[in-house]
Amino acid sequence: MNEHEENGMLSHQADSSYHVSVLLKESIDALNINPSGTYVDCTFGGGGHAREILKRLNSEGKLYAFDQDEDAKANIPADSRLVFIPHNFRNLSRFLRLHGVDQVDGILADLGVSSHQFDKPSRGFSIRFDAPLDMRMDRSQEKTAADLLKEMPADKLQHIFQEYGEITNSKTLALLLESKARTSPIKTINELKVAVSSVVKGNPKRYFAQLFQALRMALNDEVAALEDMLEQSAVLLKPGGRIAVITFHSIEDRVVKNYFKKGTSDGTIDHIYGTKQIAPLSPLNKKPIEPSEKEIKNNPRSRSARLRVAVKN
Repeated sequence: MNEHEENGMLSHQADSSYHVSVLLKESIDALNINPSGTYVDCTFGGGGHAREILKRLNSEGKLYAFDQDEDAKANIPADSRLVFIPHNFRNLSRFLRLHGVDQVDGILADLGVSSHQFDKPSRGFSIRFDAPLDMRMDRSQEKTAADLLKEMPADKLQHIFQEYGEITNSKTLALLLESKARTSPIKTINELKVAVSSVVKGNPKRYFAQLFQALRMALNDEVAALEDMLEQSAVLLKPGGRIAVITFHSIEDRVVKNYFKKGTSDGTIDHIYGTKQIAPLSPLNKKPIEPSEKEIKNNPRSRSARLRVAVKN
């Protein structure tokens, strides 16, 4: 999700049991599902996309659903066609092989943070609450966002704030946080807000949201995990198989766009022995598919969603 828009956009979902799936019909339609095929949901979450895939599978179809967040287990439907794998999707190939799966017909990934994670104060994802500065997607992971701030030098913090938060005064912010960490470790959300209050530029809510996004993406290694998943997907998909990825900010959308178009996350084209390598995937839409006005009205969280689809060559 684009945390720049998190404030004031999720409260309407308080009655939702876990999460509202975005671009649901568009993404499942894009997979062109074979009723007896094998599919992967890389980000199970509340199970909305998974349930829609299951509706379109017959008794021979199979769905493998990944999610590293243990809270997602509560949403697993009683359906023998679904196999839940409680791990990060960057380990796609490894765990599918353990289940005897070498190729699949389609792969779906809905990136970002679920409404459930934002709305649960103890997870430390939202700027709306005071709570421990956690931000771990996988709570079996030892280090939290507080640990990251305590241990990381200013130059690395600056890179994180520039790359993942697009914060204009990244160097000033990084030096300040390094200095604060030496005297008193920042352990909570409010402590972080107070610590950086003197360097906040522009709208404070937007600034804090950018800062939180940067810390979360770095802590959970989200961009590298996405790159790993895309590379593995290109191998796992059968010829003609499809991958659909929903992103919520420009950083991840750019990675997906580049990989679908060029076969590399940075958009460069590999040459081996002077021969240009053919990208393993071909994008099906030149521009990303965006939510309709009706969906945005019903679910403001969907406003920044972008869907890209590619087919295996």
